[in-house]
Amino acid sequence: MADMLVKLYSLPPISEKDIPHDFKIKRAIAPEKKAICSWVKENFSQTWADECETALSSVPSKCFIAIKNGKIGGFACYDATNKGFFGPIGVSEKERKSGAGRALLLATLNQMKADGYAYAIIGWAGPVDFFKKNCGAEIIPDSEPGIYADLIKLT
Repeated sequence: MADMLVKLYSLPPISEKDIPHDFKIKRAIAPEKKAICSWVKENFSQTWADECETALSSVPSKCFIAIKNGKIGGFACYDATNKGFFGPIGVSEKERKSGAGRALLLATLNQMKADGYAYAIIGWAGPVDFFKKNCGAEIIPDSEPGIYADLIKLT
């Protein structure tokens, strides 16, 4: 998978209409760390849970969550793998197509813009069309496997 680039200076601000009416998008805080990382591990992978833990270790955290009826429906992080990197992002299977993923993407990218970044890199982008459509991301040529080339994994 290739990396993608987002021009944050071209990104429109997130508005209430971008957030599904039954969701709340918020920046996660430290007391939620264990619950969020457990949810991410259970629904996605240990690797993503590790990245999420890193994002949650910053003050303020660099992790946003989508909450519906008091439960986590999705998450998005930045600066978890490298500075200027967006991701990982994930939405529960049940909530995919609800608009929660788009809301998390826009909330997180707009926070990166507010933090002073001009660009965001989406590392090892999976749903390329989702990123192209929702934030104008473009594939970075010759970026595969990028920083993930020599990733050590438990076997």
